[in-house]
Amino acid sequence: MIKGMHGMFYSSKPEALRAFIRDKLGVPARDIGEGWLIFDLPKADLGVHPTEGDATAPSGTHDISFFCDDLKATVAELRGRGVEFKDEIRDDGWGFTIRLDMPGGIEMQIYQPKF
Repeated sequence: MIKGMHGMFYSSKPEALRAFIRDKLGVPARDIGEGWLIFDLPKADLGVHPTEGDATAPSGTHDISFFCDDLKATVAELRGRGVEFKDEIRDDGWGFTIRLDMPGGIEMQIYQPKF
């Protein structure tokens, strides 16, 4: 039976991205050899969105976001660690969101759900 989900980033700067996720975002990791970090996320969920109507991505697209309980506090803590954000917190109806750039050209969303 399914017991979790594994996600991957492909990056031109894998070492810098691993260090950013570990050191800046504070995600715990285990080294499985030669600096290859596997991050242990405590919780995950998975949504399936339609591609018809006002969809923002074509069929087959994947998206990974981080979520938290208090986005304002999380953003303040991450800014204190030197994380730079692309925009300010916004209300998207279903939750509050903000985006940041990570090493290797990866744009990431962090959100606080309203449910």
